Amino acid sequence: QVQLVESGGGLVQAGGSLRLSCAASGIIFNNNIMGWYRQAPGKQRELVAVITSGGSTNYVNSVKGRFTISRDNAKNTVYLQMNSLKPEDTAVYYCAADTENVLKAEYWGRGTQVTVSS
Repeated sequence: QVQLVESGGGLVQAGGSLRLSCAASGIIFNNNIMGWYRQAPGKQRELVAVITSGGSTNYVNSVKGRFTISRDNAKNTVYLQMNSLKPEDTAVYYCAADTENVLKAEYWGRGTQVTVSS
């Protein structure tokens, strides 16, 4: 049974930082591209950051320079370090995994809420 379990969300003031974690089980983690998505109320879900099995990363423009995605293959865990948070970063953040294309991710976590107050 595949499980992706996010943690680390919470309430933070603008300018603050949070580190999200996503622990994976039931998949061959090393073979998977991992992504972090977010969905704000009334908005479509968007892909925020991606990391390949080889460690290559990509980010949506709105978070470049502020967010960092990383992975620890020994712990089957992917992280999202979020710095200089803004109120517009408020959303539910989801972890996703796929062996080929995280835009069509096969596996999803249940999400963790991030709220940034102004």
